[in-house]
Amino acid sequence: MSSDGTQQSGTGDGTAEGRTVRVVLVDDHRMFRTGVQAEIGETGRTGVEVVGEAADVDQAITVITATRPEVVLLDVHLPGGGGVEVLRRSAAMMTDAERPVRFLALSVSDAAEDVIGVIRGGARGYVTKTITGTDLVNAVFRVADGDAVFSPRLAGFVLDAFASTDAPPIDEDLDRLTQREREVLRLIARGYAYKEIAKQLFISVKTVESHVSAVLRKLQLSNRHELTRWAAARRLV
Repeated sequence: MSSDGTQQSGTGDGTAEGRTVRVVLVDDHRMFRTGVQAEIGETGRTGVEVVGEAADVDQAITVITATRPEVVLLDVHLPGGGGVEVLRRSAAMMTDAERPVRFLALSVSDAAEDVIGVIRGGARGYVTKTITGTDLVNAVFRVADGDAVFSPRLAGFVLDAFASTDAPPIDEDLDRLTQREREVLRLIARGYAYKEIAKQLFISVKTVESHVSAVLRKLQLSNRHELTRWAAARRLV
C-alpha cells in the first residue's frame, strides 16, 4: 500500500532505472493536464514521457492512434461520450499483442457506476485525483507492466461487481446513454433545476435541455418525474 493508501498489485517500487513509459493525458480541463504534466512529466526524474494530450473523445482517439503510448491516463467525464467511449473505440489497440495500449482512469469521481463502467470497458485501474505525483508515477509503471491499480475504496466496488455471485448485470438501457447524459440524468433525478445543472457541469441551459430530451427519448420516458422514478429504481440518485 502506498503513502496515500493506494492499493496496487505486484511488487517493487513501480519504476525501473533508465526505463521510460510513454503516456497520453486525456482530460477536458487544460489546467489539470498542465498540472499532471508538471508533476509527472519530467522524464529524467520520473521516467514518464508525456507524448500527447487530448480534451475530448475524438481528440483522444486521434492522439492515441498516432502516438501508441504504453499508458493512457483517462478522465471518466469527457465531451463526446466519456471515457467509456474512448475505451470502446480503442479496443483493438488494447488487445494488440505486440504493443498494447493500457488505460488508467484518473478522475475526480469515485461513484461506483463510473468505476465499474470503465473497468468493464477495459481500463486496467482507477485512481482519484487526490493521488500524489509519486504514487501516480508508480501507478503508471504498474499499469504499463500489466498490473491493476485501484484506490482502496474503489477496489471494493470492483470486487463487489466482478467477484460477487450477485453482481449487478449490465444495464442495456443505461448503456444507451453517454457519460454526460448520465450526469444530467443523475442531477435531474436529484431535483436540480436546469440552471443549477448547467452551472455544475459548466454547460449552457440549452445544452442541458438537449441532454434531457435525448435521455427521455432513449429511455422512452415522457417527463422528468418518470425519469426520476427510473433513476431511483436503479439506485442512481
